[in-house]
Amino acid sequence: MLKIGNLKLNSNLILAPMAGVSDLPFRLLNRKFGCELAFVEMLNCRSVTSKSKRTKLMLTAHPQDSPLGLQLLGAEEKNILKAMEVTKKHKFDILDFNAACPVKKVVRRGEGSALLKEPKKLNMLLKIVVENSHLPVTVKIRIGWDKESVNIKEIVLAVQDAGASAIFIHGRTKIQECRGEVDYKAIREAKSLLKIPVIASGNILSPQLAKKMFDETGCDGLLVARGALGNPWIFEQIKEFLKSGVIPKSRDKAEIIKTMVEHLDSCVDFYGERVGVVIFRKFFSWYTRGIYNSRPIRERVSFTKTRSGMLKLFEELKKSG
Repeated sequence: MLKIGNLKLNSNLILAPMAGVSDLPFRLLNRKFGCELAFVEMLNCRSVTSKSKRTKLMLTAHPQDSPLGLQLLGAEEKNILKAMEVTKKHKFDILDFNAACPVKKVVRRGEGSALLKEPKKLNMLLKIVVENSHLPVTVKIRIGWDKESVNIKEIVLAVQDAGASAIFIHGRTKIQECRGEVDYKAIREAKSLLKIPVIASGNILSPQLAKKMFDETGCDGLLVARGALGNPWIFEQIKEFLKSGVIPKSRDKAEIIKTMVEHLDSCVDFYGERVGVVIFRKFFSWYTRGIYNSRPIRERVSFTKTRSGMLKLFEELKKSG
């Protein structure tokens, strides 16, 4: 069991908020295969206050989509407070503050990973969030800006001092983004300093790498991101491997295609056929990685505009190899 503030979870495996990915269809599918806690896509505080159609879609939930977390991105007190006021109308179970996003346009605004350079400012902003939130507050960070300025100890103590209920640590620097080695030692050192739960992130791409993260960091839980792309079974696989030590068998092509059809239909139901098919295209590529002779089919996905056209590609995929 993992406890974050007043939120009690039966699983310590959590689905990360991923921009352009973590929509309602994606979350529901991962929950079906063992994910308990998930997050909506990261939301910029200014976007939330604009109440755009896209933002409303991103905030859409479902009775089966629970427990559910919200992740906010911001660096200005007034925008953060306004966004928190707007999102109070929606049912969330946890509020995460992003100090990890490495995207250039985000960092230029002083948001995301830029806050790693300003632990005092991060501490100040978090205190405001904690004081004004009725939800447990967590924070997503990285170990530092670059390898010459790894300041994770200072950052995590600032986060804990602000009253956060847990911390998500991506074991890379801002400069690394999602490339290069994960610094397990830095996460372990942070864990040794803290009284709040530490949920580790970075390269959770297989059950074996999940176990490696637990073993080498002593973390309390894992935040699964890229490992769930085209692989919603990863939650079941990790649980099975940690329990038995036996590497789970990969899903066969028939099961993968069955799940693809379910995901496609969910996207079409949620967005409408035109938009739903376009959104599903990237998932087609992720699902079919590793399927023999699937590349020629993937190359035609970007030209497919209808559900029936996508189903024809599925039929071709069944016959490939």
